[in-house]
Amino acid sequence: MKLQFDGSQDYQLAAIQAIVDIFEGQPLHGGDFEISFGMEGASLSLSEKGVANRLSLTESQLLRNVRAVQEHNHLHLSQQLEPCDYADAETGEKQSIPLNFTIEMETGTGKTYVYLRTIYKLHKVYGFKKFVIVAPSVAIREGAVKNLEITHDHFQALYGCPAINFLMYDSRKLAALRNFATSNAIQVLVINIDSFTRDANIINTVRETGVKPIEYLQATHPIVIVDEPQNMETDIRKAAIHHLNPLCTLRYSATHRNLYNLVYSLNPVQAYDLGLVKQIEVDGITADGNYNAAFIRFKGVQRGKTTLKARLEIYVNDKQSVKPKTVTVDAGADLFRLSGGREIYKDGFILNSINAAEEMIEFANGMVLRTGQTRGGLTDEVMKYQIERTVKWHFEKVKKFKPSGVKVLSLFFLDKVAHYRLYTADGHAQKGKFALWFEEAFKRCANLPEYRDLLPFPVEQVHNGYFSQDKKGAFKDTTGSTKADDETYSLIMRDKERLLSLDEPLQFIFSHSALREGWDNPNVFQICTLNESQSELKKRQEIGRGLRLSVDQSGVRVQDKRLNLLTVIANETYQDFSAALQREIQEETSVDFGGRIKNARARAKIRLSKELTPENCPLFFEIWDRIKHRTRYHVQFSTAELITRTVAELRDFNKVPLTTRPMLESRTARLNYTEAGIEGALTDLSVKQSQAVRYQIPDIYAYIQSKVDITRSTIFEILKQSERYEELEINPQLFLDNVVSAIQRTLYSLMVEGLKYEQINGQVYEMTLFRYEEIETYLSSLFAVSKTEKTLFNYIAVESAIESDFARDCEADERIKFFFKLPRGFKIPTPLGNYTPDWAVIFEHDRRVYFVAETKGSLNRQLLREVERLKIECGAKHFALFQPLDVKYTIAVTTKDLYTAT
Repeated sequence: MKLQFDGSQDYQLAAIQAIVDIFEGQPLHGGDFEISFGMEGASLSLSEKGVANRLSLTESQLLRNVRAVQEHNHLHLSQQLEPCDYADAETGEKQSIPLNFTIEMETGTGKTYVYLRTIYKLHKVYGFKKFVIVAPSVAIREGAVKNLEITHDHFQALYGCPAINFLMYDSRKLAALRNFATSNAIQVLVINIDSFTRDANIINTVRETGVKPIEYLQATHPIVIVDEPQNMETDIRKAAIHHLNPLCTLRYSATHRNLYNLVYSLNPVQAYDLGLVKQIEVDGITADGNYNAAFIRFKGVQRGKTTLKARLEIYVNDKQSVKPKTVTVDAGADLFRLSGGREIYKDGFILNSINAAEEMIEFANGMVLRTGQTRGGLTDEVMKYQIERTVKWHFEKVKKFKPSGVKVLSLFFLDKVAHYRLYTADGHAQKGKFALWFEEAFKRCANLPEYRDLLPFPVEQVHNGYFSQDKKGAFKDTTGSTKADDETYSLIMRDKERLLSLDEPLQFIFSHSALREGWDNPNVFQICTLNESQSELKKRQEIGRGLRLSVDQSGVRVQDKRLNLLTVIANETYQDFSAALQREIQEETSVDFGGRIKNARARAKIRLSKELTPENCPLFFEIWDRIKHRTRYHVQFSTAELITRTVAELRDFNKVPLTTRPMLESRTARLNYTEAGIEGALTDLSVKQSQAVRYQIPDIYAYIQSKVDITRSTIFEILKQSERYEELEINPQLFLDNVVSAIQRTLYSLMVEGLKYEQINGQVYEMTLFRYEEIETYLSSLFAVSKTEKTLFNYIAVESAIESDFARDCEADERIKFFFKLPRGFKIPTPLGNYTPDWAVIFEHDRRVYFVAETKGSLNRQLLREVERLKIECGAKHFALFQPLDVKYTIAVTTKDLYTAT
């Protein structure tokens, strides 16, 4: 399999453009054969060590650009370019990494794709060539290199096959760093932060040539991309990044600690609501109601001025039954007495100590608990049932996804390797209890009639464990942050495409500790957390391994929300899991995630309430026969009108100000000479600005034609008649972007105005589209139909409160005789993409009128997004063909708006 990439995702293009726009006014790239190194305004310079990036903008110009980007993306405006500060290890003095720009993108939305494509775009627009990707771990480093490899052909096709070389830092191949510096091709180095944090690192030591290898990187003034910067916030790591002498640092993560000059944000709520990641449902499994075991949940330490207490949940004897109860106790507390004399707490359940520093308690029988951990409560039974439920969900999704060719993977997290794989004294491997339970559950499911032959592989081939190994090759427990872990994660990274193939039997993956940032697989559909104690891992870290949208066997991303659903089988209630996840997201991002996590058991099946025949549904056939006809369109518009309107719009644009012209800056600095060479930070003695840069005018026709499909003669007339082409000398990029924007808006409007539809003889929307609407989904996104005679289904899928209210109005309004939502396959072609209206309604007063209604929050079309407004105009032209049949197309907020449209 070869993964396919969609280069037209608006949110990704917006993240890329945010970085490109920061350098507005930097000289445009004239092509590798036109460059003059070191010329005024060039984006590259030559030094004795090679080719380097060069910044022509002043900090004031960069700040102005940053604020413009932030305003465009509705973000807080920076008052100054905020540096990344740290304390010098030797002197303790404050040092700063200048020019930091932050991009916040939710896990699973293509962060790595975005920063790799940004490299290509920065080179294409400005000519920058030297880039260093800094990763906090081997796993993320491996992931970045893997993504460079699999996206190479895609980016080459998008950007005209530029010469590029990417490599992973290897201390045994230091000559590659010299080539990095001297090459005139795009150079991308991927390096682990720990490879250059210490003076003893090979990259920081003087070689036989008298040069430290890192000096080759420093000389190139690289654009440094920091992947997951929240893991690089120590003074040592900040200093190491500063030591690279970056032109700027671009910081990419979903969970930043510090938002230095935030220029783009795609938070969890936005990603979730836009369908850019999988939707989440929780199947919560607990042992509530079974009180035959000594159950203890340690809720935390309660500190007083002079006291230290522990908050515990235990099972106590009540008047009529056994109930859970929270108690706050001192050291020495006896749970046998506190439980009302329950025998299961009689031996050894006396609280010996409370350790506030480590948030830990210890009992007389040796049991140790940390905050959030649980003991008892039929743990084995709970985990066995979790495995059974995971296997059941897996088979159900394999059956559902089979027509779409999507491979299903399930991921188990466990806290002890021995539960999955045991070793005898002589080193012989045996199956642990999890492996045995899994194989029992798998065989039971595979033999059920509804699942038979779905997975035609022996049970031994469908599951495996990814664990770190000791020197003898035996699997072992680790913390998740060791070198051994890195090797394990690297193995999983290399197997990503193989795991996606339907020919590969492996589908159930067991892993010790949560796989960290750097590994995920788009086709993980179940995550099962198997822990004897409640997991201390963050929920967001657990689910992050399965949020990416799935891919089919062609490597194409699947966009269907009904398929992209992550089921979390948790050893706690749905309410507890969802509340914890919502709280984490709100604490980290300050956005409310409430109501978005679904209960896997609160689902319903949308079904047709009657057979679709003229006898059963006469009203349905009345309106369906009027609107079922397919159409096609053609567009006519005048080139002269395009020129006239674009010129008029350009004249309304603000002039490109002279202040956007880049200024040259000269700095006088002191270098510190030692026996080892030049060392230490540069110390500025003076800074002086000189005249504004003047540079060559780029190929304006080629640039505009790469954005809009119009002729060179049309472009010439627009520029000539606008009488603004002199602004090209001030800032070509800003002026050309204004021109492209004006042409695109005018062109869309003219295409819609000149749009004409015609029926396609004999072609209609098939009624089988309604069969595809029979799906199982969550009660929270359904309107329960009470008057089945007025519509087709027992439930109506609604996407907003407005739609839910409209459905309720339709049921209650006596003038509405019949209504239904148009199926998703009812797509009207438009120049801006396909369009599906919301509702079909039969309204009756003096006469019968057949409506197609689009529900919006306002009747004012000018308040809608431009693409929405133009598609609605296309819809109106499509349904205008059916006006003789009393078909009316309208926007509505409530059913009362249909009255005025009759």
